Amino acid sequence: MVQPRYTPMIEQYLKLKEAHEDAILFFRLGDFYEMFFADAILASKVLEIQLTARDGGSTERIPMCGVPHHSAETYIKRLIDKGYKVAIGEQVEEATPGKKLVDRQIVRLITPGTHVEDEHAADVQLASLAISEHFYALAVVNVSTGVTQALKIPRDETLLINEMTTLQIREVITPSVFQESALLQSLEHHGISHSRHDGRSVEAFFEVLFEALPTEFEQKNAARLIDYIKTTQKRTLLHLKAFHVIKMSNIMRLDGNTIRHLELLKTMRQNQTHGSLFWLLNQTQTALGSRFLKQQLLRPLIDKTVLNQRYEAIAALHTEFLVRDELAAVLRQVYDLERLAGRIAYGHANARDLKQLERSLNIIPQLKDLLTTLKTPLTLDLADKLQSLETVVILLEKAIEEEAPLSTREGGMIKRGYDVALDELKDLALGAQDWLNALEEGERERTGIKKLKVGYNRVFGYFIEVPKGQAALVKDEYGYTRKQTLANAERYINPALKEKERSILSAEEKALKLESDLFLAICEDLKQHIPSIQHNAQSIAYTDYILALALVSEQHHWHKPTLHDDHTVTIKHSVHPVVATLLKDQSFIPNDVTMDDTTDILLITGPNMSGKSTYMRQVALIAILAQIGSYVPAQEASLPLFDQVFTRIGASDDLSSGQSTFMVEMLEAHFALSKATKRSLILFDEIGRGTSTYDGLALAWAMLEHIHTTIGAKTLFSTHYHELVSLEESLQRLKNIHVKATEKEGTIHFHHAVAEGPSDRSYGIQVAALAGLPKTLIQRATQLLHRFEKDNQGASQPTLFDTLAWPTEEPSNSHWLEEALETLDLDSLKPIDALNALYAWRKKIKEKS
Repeated sequence: MVQPRYTPMIEQYLKLKEAHEDAILFFRLGDFYEMFFADAILASKVLEIQLTARDGGSTERIPMCGVPHHSAETYIKRLIDKGYKVAIGEQVEEATPGKKLVDRQIVRLITPGTHVEDEHAADVQLASLAISEHFYALAVVNVSTGVTQALKIPRDETLLINEMTTLQIREVITPSVFQESALLQSLEHHGISHSRHDGRSVEAFFEVLFEALPTEFEQKNAARLIDYIKTTQKRTLLHLKAFHVIKMSNIMRLDGNTIRHLELLKTMRQNQTHGSLFWLLNQTQTALGSRFLKQQLLRPLIDKTVLNQRYEAIAALHTEFLVRDELAAVLRQVYDLERLAGRIAYGHANARDLKQLERSLNIIPQLKDLLTTLKTPLTLDLADKLQSLETVVILLEKAIEEEAPLSTREGGMIKRGYDVALDELKDLALGAQDWLNALEEGERERTGIKKLKVGYNRVFGYFIEVPKGQAALVKDEYGYTRKQTLANAERYINPALKEKERSILSAEEKALKLESDLFLAICEDLKQHIPSIQHNAQSIAYTDYILALALVSEQHHWHKPTLHDDHTVTIKHSVHPVVATLLKDQSFIPNDVTMDDTTDILLITGPNMSGKSTYMRQVALIAILAQIGSYVPAQEASLPLFDQVFTRIGASDDLSSGQSTFMVEMLEAHFALSKATKRSLILFDEIGRGTSTYDGLALAWAMLEHIHTTIGAKTLFSTHYHELVSLEESLQRLKNIHVKATEKEGTIHFHHAVAEGPSDRSYGIQVAALAGLPKTLIQRATQLLHRFEKDNQGASQPTLFDTLAWPTEEPSNSHWLEEALETLDLDSLKPIDALNALYAWRKKIKEKS
């Protein structure tokens, strides 16, 4: 008889692995998840854990590593964060005496887009991508919260990747026939994982999710996504919402560069939330409101009716300040209802989750009354959509313990009075404690061993413990049988205790089983209420969002904007919302922006550090704030509804894809110029500085002409190319403005105030002096500047070799001495060091003489 190559357990492992070749298999063995073969070698490196080996029936030992099951989530997260998938192979039957191999099955496939246990799961999206002749179709699901979206995008790879990064898509699935390898490489470059899946027919229950999708092409794409979720998660997820169709014509489109340049969610330099617009606005009381705020910042609206309703609600909250304060207090009691609904649907909920659900739903009647009191169309609509779910609140209040545990396996979840049978089993256990106390007292009297005690240990069960010093007092007639020997005591058991142990443990086991069954039944009952819980979550999120906008606008004295259908911009006494806040005690100089029908382009000149970029950003941020329904940091703002905002601000390389600063600049400029319309807003800062002077000047000149003649978008264009200011004469809708600065005794003073007309010069050397460059260098730069201005007026661009050939003037001896004296630390200077410095300076002066 031929022996099998591997043991039955390894054969079982290989069978599961065969069905999930692209995943790392966590194979449950007792208290550990084990990995074998190539998975073990890979995981040991990625997770930095010990690689071992074991016999598996073959001639060679099998590579192996493992992680404890109770801390497996930490390791799974590390694998998922690096783009790997993890298949969970669990025991699906109890081990019984004589059974050599328990059945194991894959209970779940965890992928980058389906990792619901991650603390950031509510921000991670899973998408399905389909391609037609003219369009990309995206179906998007947040598996943690059940929120869905669907959109169509013109078949343009740059637009697609911009949308996917904006949506924070972590994983995208495509049909197996998908062959666009270049696109897949671009997705991988942007941190988007890829999986292949061919969808099958979905249950009738899920068909309602697709009803809003207009074409069969989009419906099939969404169905493939739902099937992928069901296939990988091995369960029916009742918390998935019907697909919400995003019409690109209804939103202000913001590409990834604009979101980054304007620091909507994170700062560019530190890549942190602090200092971003989201940070400033996020005075929400709930996780729901915070997520809603982020969604609005990424997708501002083009809907005057909705935006004016938001302004009206903010005004009401300013007036009804008592209602506003009560709203904040009520919302602080609300937990993350979307994630709670997801945990219930997944079967991951614990008793503490249900208690949080009860407390969150308990505030609904009060919240409804407060919203109704405000009497605005928006707040009345939000109040109308709230559902009290009294039956759910009553059930959870009656069933779940106030201080509920996190574990669902150790009891303590169900309140006394909820189930008679459970109460009887618990009473039996409590009665047993009285019996044990009586046994202990009786044995002390019977044996005369005063320090005898009756105890319990999870491993050894119940016991009678006698200190070592009194063990000699134990007599045979007591009927004690030794159970365990410790350093300081002996432990025994007698027939009465043994019998009682059986009845106690049986009652406790039955109580735990019954409590678990009751808890699962409650969770199953809650599943039918998931849609109502989610409706409440949406209304609460919206309410919290409006409240946050009201709090921020009142705190910073912002004003209501006016939206119109004209192509004009009028902003008075405006500031950058974040910079003005961060300056605290320092005053931010407010500025006006006027772009009427005769002005489409503002050409901004002025020195570095004067505030040109800040001025440009604040215009864009004011437009975005207005189109998310917020008040704005200006005394007055009359604005059109912009369809898109494009920015090119700041220099950056994309070294991972081999692109220089200048190439990135040109690609971003191309994207803006090719996608912008007359209804767009363009911000270009220092275009052309990454190449030679005349190349950059020519490109900037041509771009301004193109925007003016072909696009007609409202544009703010800052530059150091002073030759461009002459365009005001030939481009009728271009206007020169500048940021004021003055020079006094070689030192520049910034006024941060914007005025009409061009700047007289760039003041670059003065800014360099402010930065502390050596005085000799500043003097030399000044000499060269004068030489350029005098001898090189437009004939040809100066080169390094021209400069070297020109005569130079030797700096006077005093300049180096002045610098040396200025850098001398007199407070810590020792006498001997002062003498040495004097000798060195005198020697240098003699040498120069």
